[in-house]
Amino acid sequence: MRPTVPRVLAVVLALLLGGYVFVVGPHLAGEPDRRRAAAIDAALPPTHPVHRDGQDSRDGRDGRATFPAPGDAFVGIMTDAGVHDLTEAARFTRATGHLPQVYEFSLDWASDTFDAGPVDDVARRGMMPLLAWEPWDHRAEPDEERLRGVQPRYRLSRIIDGAFDPYIRAWAKGVASLGHPVGIRFAHEMNGYWYPWCEEANGNRPGEYVRAWRHVHRLFEQAGADNAVWVWSPNVHYENATPFEELYPGDAYVDWVGLSGYYGTVGLESYQSFDRIFTASERRLRRLTAKPLVITEVGATDAAGRKAEWITDMFRSLPRHPGIIGVIWYEAVRVIDWRVTTSAASVRAFAAGVSAPRYRTPWSPGAVPRARP
Repeated sequence: MRPTVPRVLAVVLALLLGGYVFVVGPHLAGEPDRRRAAAIDAALPPTHPVHRDGQDSRDGRDGRATFPAPGDAFVGIMTDAGVHDLTEAARFTRATGHLPQVYEFSLDWASDTFDAGPVDDVARRGMMPLLAWEPWDHRAEPDEERLRGVQPRYRLSRIIDGAFDPYIRAWAKGVASLGHPVGIRFAHEMNGYWYPWCEEANGNRPGEYVRAWRHVHRLFEQAGADNAVWVWSPNVHYENATPFEELYPGDAYVDWVGLSGYYGTVGLESYQSFDRIFTASERRLRRLTAKPLVITEVGATDAAGRKAEWITDMFRSLPRHPGIIGVIWYEAVRVIDWRVTTSAASVRAFAAGVSAPRYRTPWSPGAVPRARP
C-alpha cells in the first residue's frame, strides 16, 4: 500500500487520538485529585513518621511530652468526610492558621473495617486520630429522629453476648499494631435516645451500656491495645436524659471524658453562651470522676449572625474551666452549617482565640495522652 497524504494524515490522527485516550485523557481526569492532594499536603504536611507492627515511634516513657502540656488545651476538629478526605481540615487550617492537634472522625460497625493507612496518615500530619466508633449502620438512618435508634441488630445485649467479637477483635488487633495513640470515642451520646446503643432506645435495658463498654474494653486489653485512649462522651445533660451516673463505666475503663453541646440546635435557637451550655454538665461529671474532660463536639449557628461572638465567648470562657484539656469543633454541615470557614468574621474570631499560647501544644506520635486535668 503506497503512502498517500490522506493515509499519512489518518495515521497521524490515530496516533494523536491514541495518545489522548491513553496518556493525556487519564492525566486530565486525575488532575482534580492531584490538585486536592497537593492542597492538603501544603496545609497539612506529612512531617511525623510513624511505625507499624508494634514498632513504636516513641522513644521511651522518660522524657516523653505530655499531650496536651499541663495548663494547656488542644483545639481539634471533626469533619463529615473524616479520614476519607482531609480537604475540610486543610481549608480550616489555611483559614485559621491553626493545625488541629486532634482529628475526630466517625466510622460505623456496618461498613467500616480496620484500615491503618488513613489513620496513620492523620498521625503523620501532626494530628492525634480520634475515632467516634459507632455500633450501627448509619446508611439505614431514617429521617425521623425518634426512629434513629431502632436497629435491633445492634442492641447492646448482642454486643455483650459476643455477636460482634470477631469484628471488635480485628479492630483491637489493628489498633494495637499502630505506633501511636488513637482515641476511641465508643458509642457516644449514650444518654440520649437517638442512637441504637442508647438505653432509652432499641429495646436496650438499664445497665447494658456499662456492660457493653466494659466488654469492648476488655477485648482491646486482651489484644494488647494499650495505645487506645478511651473517651466516654455523653451529650450535655438535658431534661429526661439518662443520668450520667447510670452510664459511666468507671475510671478503670475510661481515660478521658467528653461532652457534646451546640449553640443553635433545632428547638434551642436562642443564644446560649459556652458556660451556659457546658458548666452544669461539667459539674455533674465531676461528681463521678476527675478524668480529663474534652469537649468532643461543639459548634455554633450563624442564623442570628452571632457565631463570631459565640466563638469569642468560648475562648474567653475556656481558661475558667481548667479541667477541660481540649475542644473539638464540628467543622461540618448537619442540618445547620456549623463550620467556622463559612464566615469571615467567624474565621477572624477563631484565629484570634486559638492564637493564645495555651492552645499551641503540638501533638506527635510519641506524645503521652494526659492522664490528669
